[in-house]
Amino acid sequence: MSTSAKSLQSKKQNALIDNLKLRWKLWARRNATASGFKKNLVRLFMYVLLLGLAFVFIYPFLYMLTTSVMSNSDINSASVHWIPTAFKFENYGVAFTIMKPKSFMINSVIVTVAATVGHVIACSFIGYGFARFNFPFKKILFGLVILAFIVPVQTLIIPLYLTFSNFGWLNTYLPLIVPTFFGFGLKGALYVFLFRQFYLTVPRSLEEAARIDGCGFMTTYWRIVFPLAKATIVVAMVLSIVWHWNDYYEPGLYIGNPKMAFLPPKLSSIIAAANALPEQQAEMLRSFGLPEGEDTLNNAVVMAGAAFISAPVLIFFGFAQRLFMQGIERTGITGE
Repeated sequence: MSTSAKSLQSKKQNALIDNLKLRWKLWARRNATASGFKKNLVRLFMYVLLLGLAFVFIYPFLYMLTTSVMSNSDINSASVHWIPTAFKFENYGVAFTIMKPKSFMINSVIVTVAATVGHVIACSFIGYGFARFNFPFKKILFGLVILAFIVPVQTLIIPLYLTFSNFGWLNTYLPLIVPTFFGFGLKGALYVFLFRQFYLTVPRSLEEAARIDGCGFMTTYWRIVFPLAKATIVVAMVLSIVWHWNDYYEPGLYIGNPKMAFLPPKLSSIIAAANALPEQQAEMLRSFGLPEGEDTLNNAVVMAGAAFISAPVLIFFGFAQRLFMQGIERTGITGE
């Protein structure tokens, strides 16, 4: 290396060192005061608190994922806590074989998508009516909507069951889908509230301008107002998908045909097999064409089944997370 090149490299190093020293002096001067130290201490406390809370929520998922790839010896070993000695992905194959998820997943997807579409369309329309129009008993009716959200479905299940039975809807998906298109169904009142709160923030001038341009009520709503609620639509979609996908209660009452069952309740078949007596467990494994033994069917397989059932919802939430958080932030802001 020539002398000029060495000199240039030395100057760059010295400039970098001087820059770092300057930055350190500025940081020390800014934080050496009592207010700066207090501010950094509060920030550190907040970071520690948020990390602790995040771990509390993430812990069940970490436990589920790590346990799902453990062998039976790792589960029973006191020295293995998080990282298994050997990853056993065959547990997912065993869970898949026992649950036979193909047809049940199709059933879950059909009902979840149909109910979510019904909730988004109907609840957005009802929320717009509460936000924009004055009509008799408006406050009383909106209070009944809030009451419908507070009252648990278990208190209404007997009249609902008798009603759907008289309609001849038992052992069909109609009791789970049709009410959503009328703003009812699972947590429908919450979505009405969310859409109402958002539409209160939309300036009325947009609708007035649309009317001046010749748009009618429905055109103004579907082409002007409804597209503005994109973030709230995502919030309603995420909540509706999660609740309908994981719902055990209503499908268990209205649907008795095993072929029409949904995927999440099939986890109980793995749990029942894992907790069965050795003779019964061996018979179950033979019926599924699986090798007998504790290393084939254990709690790791149960966790693998839980991970398999949770995956679709988690993947959807991962894609919709940004819009979901925007919708939560905007809900509750009042406009003109």
